[in-house]
Amino acid sequence: MNFWEYRKSESRWLAVRLGVLATLVAWIIGQEGLSGEADPVTAVAGPGTASPIVEDSLHRSFQPVEVERSAATSEENYPNSSGPPQTGETSGVVAEWAAPREWVAASEKAIDRGVAFLLARQNPNGSWGSARNTKGLNIYAPVPGAHHAFRAAVTGLCVAAILESGRQSPEVDQAVTRAQEWLLRELPHLRRATPDAIYNIWGHAYAIQGLLRLLDRPGLSEEQKLRLRELITSQIDLLRRYEVVDGGWAYYDFKIGTQRPAGASTSFLTATVLVALHEAREKGFEIPSDVIARAIASIKRQQKPDFTYLYTENFRFYPARPINRPAGSLGRSQACNLALRLWGDEQITDTVLENWLTRLIERNGWLDMGRKRPIPHEAWFQIAGYFFYYGHYYAGLCLEQLPPEKREPYQRELAQILVRLQESDGSWWDFPFYDYHQQYGTAFAIMTLVRCRPTQAEARLAVHTVH
Repeated sequence: MNFWEYRKSESRWLAVRLGVLATLVAWIIGQEGLSGEADPVTAVAGPGTASPIVEDSLHRSFQPVEVERSAATSEENYPNSSGPPQTGETSGVVAEWAAPREWVAASEKAIDRGVAFLLARQNPNGSWGSARNTKGLNIYAPVPGAHHAFRAAVTGLCVAAILESGRQSPEVDQAVTRAQEWLLRELPHLRRATPDAIYNIWGHAYAIQGLLRLLDRPGLSEEQKLRLRELITSQIDLLRRYEVVDGGWAYYDFKIGTQRPAGASTSFLTATVLVALHEAREKGFEIPSDVIARAIASIKRQQKPDFTYLYTENFRFYPARPINRPAGSLGRSQACNLALRLWGDEQITDTVLENWLTRLIERNGWLDMGRKRPIPHEAWFQIAGYFFYYGHYYAGLCLEQLPPEKREPYQRELAQILVRLQESDGSWWDFPFYDYHQQYGTAFAIMTLVRCRPTQAEARLAVHTVH
């Protein structure tokens, strides 16, 4: 059988299978008496429009009403949490969090414990994370370069989280100083591990965010500021050099392994870099406009009409593959929407951001079912565990794009999710990843909770209440 005969045969069998599936679905609808109405959260809008969620339904889960006990709120959909809200509680907010003071106090206490964990787990050389704690089933990570990249990214995240927390003590100051010295010493040497493993992109992006926050530290000398600025500029240049040929960024290049990577860009890594570069531009750094334009075009090529995003441009011919569907995009859409919004995409309206914040909260179980699973993408919708706290962090950044009066319902919900999941040692983690997972998970969670503060004044009052 030649190739075309094979394709015809496969097409016939596909048609048969689809016909059987359609018949089965029709029978189920007839038996169950389903209304056939589109789910307002997952209904697909036309190109260039937000999902058709009306204002009342968009906020329906945040109203103080009785919660229906249904399959959507059953405990089996919350396998790694204490379960959904019970009937009689404020929907999505546990009863003891009804008062703002108690809600913020719980978040601030969690931040305290998270910062204490990071201080205790810092390496003697000032970095965070290591290649230890392998589980016999590790992701592809050529040594030593892959671990240089992981450690740089995690250190950037941890120093950013500690500084954003606002906690001040001699221990905090010493830890941040050690981290700053490590970044200044090691980042200039960060490159890709091998032609096919380009994890250093994560290191450059998150190091930029950490360095930008270090620039705001009081008491820095002009020489220290100059060194930090020169290092940030060099990281921006390295991101330019490692841009893939079609625009955007990827962490693998299994195609050719050329000097300029030829792999397919991934939507979420490209979004991660764009967010970091936007922060740098806001601080006065020059960002190549052509690089930004190509990166935005890459994400737009992966954007679907309902603002789900393909995992990678390699999947453009498989847009309905589970990982590319709304549940599979829960951890990516927040970052991609944010990146496009920051760089001026008027299509990413407040409504789009709110739609996806609502989805993240109401369908949190999809991400949660992947949390702590040891194999990447083994959960439903091919979700990998390491998207859990990543997705919540960028959801927190999306909150900052909304008017202040619209933020509180989402802040409450996100804070509830994170405080509930904090480990007994003060950490958060979502995927067993050598000895980096507790550190990056804790950093993401702290920075998310920081963005769940209603006001700085109320946060200070809550801290006083906790202590």
